[in-house]
Amino acid sequence: MKKIKLSINGIFVDIEQGTTILDAARQIGVIIPTLCYHKDLCIAGNCRVCVVEISGQKRLAAACATPCEEEMEIFTNSLNVLNSRKHIIELLLSEHNADCTSCYKNGSCELQKLASDYKILKQDFIRLVPFKNYSIDKLSPSIIKDDSKCVRCQRCVRTCEELQGINALTVAYKGDQMKITTFFEKSMNNVVCSTCGQCINHCPTGALVEKNYIEKVWNAISDKTKHVVVQTAPAVRVGLGEELGLKPGSRVTGKMVAALKRLGFDAVMDTDFTADLTIMEEGTELLMRLKAALVDHDPDVKLPMATSCSPGWIKYIEHIYPEYLDHLSTCKSPQQMFGALAKTYYAKARNLDPETIVSVSVMPCTAKKFEAARPEMHDSGYRDVDYVLTTRELAIMIKQAGIDFLKIEDMHFDRLMGESTGAGVIFGATGGVMEAALRTVYELVTGRDVPFENLNITPVRGMDGVREASIKIENPIEEWAFLDGVELKCAVAHGLVNAKKVMDSIRSGQANYHFVEFMACPGGCLGGGGQPIPTSPEIRRKRAEAIYAEDAGMPLRKSHQNPEIIKIYKDFLEKPGSEKSHHLLHTQYTARERF
Repeated sequence: MKKIKLSINGIFVDIEQGTTILDAARQIGVIIPTLCYHKDLCIAGNCRVCVVEISGQKRLAAACATPCEEEMEIFTNSLNVLNSRKHIIELLLSEHNADCTSCYKNGSCELQKLASDYKILKQDFIRLVPFKNYSIDKLSPSIIKDDSKCVRCQRCVRTCEELQGINALTVAYKGDQMKITTFFEKSMNNVVCSTCGQCINHCPTGALVEKNYIEKVWNAISDKTKHVVVQTAPAVRVGLGEELGLKPGSRVTGKMVAALKRLGFDAVMDTDFTADLTIMEEGTELLMRLKAALVDHDPDVKLPMATSCSPGWIKYIEHIYPEYLDHLSTCKSPQQMFGALAKTYYAKARNLDPETIVSVSVMPCTAKKFEAARPEMHDSGYRDVDYVLTTRELAIMIKQAGIDFLKIEDMHFDRLMGESTGAGVIFGATGGVMEAALRTVYELVTGRDVPFENLNITPVRGMDGVREASIKIENPIEEWAFLDGVELKCAVAHGLVNAKKVMDSIRSGQANYHFVEFMACPGGCLGGGGQPIPTSPEIRRKRAEAIYAEDAGMPLRKSHQNPEIIKIYKDFLEKPGSEKSHHLLHTQYTARERF
């Protein structure tokens, strides 16, 4: 790229042509405040907080939306700029419900930080329009929308459109009546919304937050008549540290377990265990579908088979591609498998009345709250998962309990439903479910390790929106002889805008896959709507590196090697794909009978 010269606050710099003033300033350590800007999203220039002065221009320019030009003379901290920024922040506050002490985002609100940094101790602007009596939408089990805290930066709108391709949120009306709303201003619970929570992750204020269940979980822990078990998803262990003073990508598995035990949970177990279980069930289902298609020539068998671990993706396909629902694996997600087993297998093993068990999960995902509340998730005879906490909510509980997270000694998960492999861990990253499944399926079919160095199936790793891989099956064992020479074609997509690309290519006949992994959130679960804020491509990459490092250090890295998985089939589930497995671990059991 061509280099150009300019000065920022008297500092001369050489930068690439096309670089914005905002990025150029950051390269030399000059911080320009922003509100509507986000690295994940297109440039909008809505809030004007990032204004700078350019010599020779009458008007201040938005640094995020203005490209640098040769010999520009830019000032980011002139008196004119500082006063303008203060007035802009005051104007934003004048229409904002600034009751900060009662706000869920208190302490992590970007507008609050700006007001603190610029010392907005009193407002020079009176309200030109009386403060509106906004309603708060609390009907969704996952998301709370409070318009009184909205600054109309439109980050949520751009997130829903650009990252997820859903457009559940939009801008309505003009002038002082402008607001962020939904279709016909319906509740978030009654529109086409995946409940993925990416709007929450990108909202700078408390206008969009997760519905929290912290008090309900504290009440359950304090109830001596209840036995409270908790499971933690793989992505939580590489995100939690960010909320508690550590750098992105820090692995805190042992400290997380220790903190959960100090909080008072009666059993601390691992969702990775049921991730391994998911591979056994899902891998078996894939092989049975392939047999039905290639041997039985069943015209009703649906290929490609799509993963069913991501509840945001499930809600998306239900809304947008309902004719493809039979392509979904019938496996429940690891969270829901765990919930069903907690009140059956675990209850029996610990001689507990299932009615006394409270099942809590800690997830990187707000859609998991919606999933747990689905009416079909009661196959244990009870609600399988009672409460879902996000990674952020767990961090709040740890702070409330006065636990010095950085000083506590590491502890291990409880053994029953706490043992896992590296395959379970990588569920937290995009491509992880595919990689875990291929490690097991290939070995079951051929008796050999998957033909990639150190079991690392690199084609399905990375942050490209859509990735493809194929593995040719050669010299399978006798039972799977019909697969000899078959090239298993796979695809991975993360972020719903990329899921749409894959689904449209399948619908048009341009793509021909056997197996596809879909994750609703950018980066997979590690970029989920319940993970620490802020999020960015760099942060997601660091979390992914931590996930794969955890996998590499595990003594067992294939799901079928997990001794607890072997034991649960021997003692309780009989075998993958058994009638008992289908009853507890799958949905749409009757539709599955032909397999």
